[in-house]
Amino acid sequence: MGTLGKILSTTAAAMVLGGAVLATASPASAAARDGVCDSGEFCYYFNSNNQGSVSDFTGSVGDYGTEQPSCYDFKGPGNGKGTCVKNSAASVWNRSGKTVRVYYNSNYGSSVYQDFAPGAKGNLKAGLKNQNASHQFDPSTSSARVDMSYALYKTGGGHISCGFDGYISTSGRHEGIDIARGVGSDVHALVSGQIIYLARGSNGSSGLSTISIYNSSLNKTIIYLHSAPRASLAVGQQIARGQVIADEAWHGVSSSGAAHTHVEMRPGRQTLAAKSVGDPVLSNPNPNSFWVSQGYNVR
Repeated sequence: MGTLGKILSTTAAAMVLGGAVLATASPASAAARDGVCDSGEFCYYFNSNNQGSVSDFTGSVGDYGTEQPSCYDFKGPGNGKGTCVKNSAASVWNRSGKTVRVYYNSNYGSSVYQDFAPGAKGNLKAGLKNQNASHQFDPSTSSARVDMSYALYKTGGGHISCGFDGYISTSGRHEGIDIARGVGSDVHALVSGQIIYLARGSNGSSGLSTISIYNSSLNKTIIYLHSAPRASLAVGQQIARGQVIADEAWHGVSSSGAAHTHVEMRPGRQTLAAKSVGDPVLSNPNPNSFWVSQGYNVR
């Protein structure tokens, strides 16, 4: 082989090696994911009735991503190859030995889901077909979790009125999760820690209240806005998980009809909530996987 041939051969080998290194850096092209539905895997199909390109998995995935080259994609031959899996799957084959649950939302946070027993094949039901955002192996292990909206208020529970980054008619990026039940409802701490900031506020748009509780072992601060802190609370106080810390109110909210508790997870030690209204930049990561890790369903 001539000198030029050797140079070209070496260059080509380097490019192949470089491509292999880049491939392992992306979850969408991990070596175990080859577009073939092997034994032990859970597989999505791009089309109904187990037709089209395949995307195969060996474990739970809470967020598929939405853009190449970083998203989990359909890798097998056929219709849909190269398409990101999120909101694009029509059918599945569960060749693993565990039940697998497909969710409408990322991070296993939706009440809309469908379970597939080991060995099951089938089409995704209406509401999940082409609207799949995460899947979880062995979801029975999550049965001990409680809904976040129930844990915040306990008796009777509440409902999520605005999810993370869920603004529809308000400008900006919503940095927490809004949960509502009714003015005067007991508000319970979702995570233990120490109060590092407290502002009592008052009803009305100019009277924002804040309770910031830092958990050093998690290195996370949980911040509660708008509800009226209990009179017994003080900075430096240790708070237990489940302890009543406030009453639902409309401190910093324009009307009693819009009363809710804004619950925000911030990395590290933070005294104040991130700005949401009118701010186009997210300062906090999506908290859903954190809440799941703490034993809550985000609903």
